[in-house]
Amino acid sequence: GQAVFHRPVSGALTLFLLELGIVTATQLRSVLQAGPFLIGFGLIMPVFHGSLGVLLGWMSGLSPGGSMVLATLAASASYIAAPAAVRIALPQANPGLFLTASLGITFPFNLVVGLPLYYQLSLFIHGGT
Repeated sequence: GQAVFHRPVSGALTLFLLELGIVTATQLRSVLQAGPFLIGFGLIMPVFHGSLGVLLGWMSGLSPGGSMVLATLAASASYIAAPAAVRIALPQANPGLFLTASLGITFPFNLVVGLPLYYQLSLFIHGGT
């Protein structure tokens, strides 16, 4: 089963992600034109959702690492399924805004700032263990 589907799916996913990256790169200026709200939203909401993820992970009895993973999932945008769903459900939506906000703002923010922040917050909430 894996040999039949793995390679074609990997190839299709690679092309899909490449196309998302190209659209994002060509539309980067549209985020700047949208104003500070979109940029602020792309930076503030991941921290808010990540904090909720850590708290819910702690309340659910997850380990500090498990809480960090839940926080990361809560703070992240859907980089694969959501763009396709938005394109179908809202054909008039500007892909330059929703793709660039998730791939150009939230994703790099989570890699550089979010992951260490969620880890430290998780350690703090769990009592430093």
